[in-house]
Amino acid sequence: MISQEKNSGNADTPGVSVRTGRAHPVTLRDVAEAAGVSTATVSLVINKKKNARIADETRERVSAAIRQLGYRPNAMAKNLVSGTSRFIGLVADGVATTPLAGQIIHGAQDEAWKNGYALLIASTEGSRDLEADAIAMMLEYKVRGILYSTWFHRPTDIPETLREADFVLVNCFSPEPGAARAVVPDEAQGGRSATEILLRRGHVRIAFINAATPALARDGRLQGYKDALEAAGIPFDPDMVLEAAPDQEGGYGATKELLRRNVTAVYCYNDRMAMGLYDGLRENGLSIPDDIAVVGFDNQEVIAAHLRPPLSTVSLPHYELGAAGVRMLLGLDGAPIESAVKVMCPTIERASVTAPPAA
Repeated sequence: MISQEKNSGNADTPGVSVRTGRAHPVTLRDVAEAAGVSTATVSLVINKKKNARIADETRERVSAAIRQLGYRPNAMAKNLVSGTSRFIGLVADGVATTPLAGQIIHGAQDEAWKNGYALLIASTEGSRDLEADAIAMMLEYKVRGILYSTWFHRPTDIPETLREADFVLVNCFSPEPGAARAVVPDEAQGGRSATEILLRRGHVRIAFINAATPALARDGRLQGYKDALEAAGIPFDPDMVLEAAPDQEGGYGATKELLRRNVTAVYCYNDRMAMGLYDGLRENGLSIPDDIAVVGFDNQEVIAAHLRPPLSTVSLPHYELGAAGVRMLLGLDGAPIESAVKVMCPTIERASVTAPPAA
């Protein structure tokens, strides 16, 4: 019989009193007194020491007391003993507040849960002070490791305190070869896949509206465009590449220059550009896809799936980046440290592409 009365003891573990229903710290000593054993015996049962000489009846009595009193082991104390925890940290510069890149958190969280871990998330909004505090807090919690992520694909400096933990860079990489494991989107493959959507429908006069601002995505997506044309036996024509601001106004503003190129299809650097291009083409009396086929990049659901017609595009694999980062951290996936692991950007084909109009 387990006693219903107990002393408060030291507040080493939170719990709820079964007699009063009030919040009450349930301690190791409370469990020992309720089960009529020593605190050492309770500790051995909690930590599942199979070689300990404890009768089955005693183990069951201790387990019953734990259940009745609502005792929870002190996770922080266990972390200090083991040197690690069931937490994985994620430190990001703005992922938590960016709808598209928020999928990194979703992917990392799902993969962490699948492997018995919980995710601790800190969004620093680019503040180095907040970043340092977040990493320090995660180190105090003895996290299994830390994912360090940026909301757009770019090189990054590795904070010194991050080196005190096992870590993986997600959606970013160190410019110093071999400095860190990293997982990034394959921008060139994505650009090639976007162009191939148009090539498969028979288009040969394909323009590319690229971003005017320097970025890894800008270079990779252009390279993919060139690669796809070369593989199809179509000579690359620099005059078929335009540059504009990577937003709706940029796509809209490029329309007039684009129409001078006598193209049948356009691949845009991102979906926002494509949205602006839709407006520009319609103002000029042109129909999508009958007069000009259009492909975007990013697969921003609030844009791509709701344009009329819905936009064919290439998706940035943010969910898989987060999941792959966790797998890499836990050693479930191999990771060559000499270079970043590239994750494929899948295509999403919708109604903005058809065969070119007959000559």
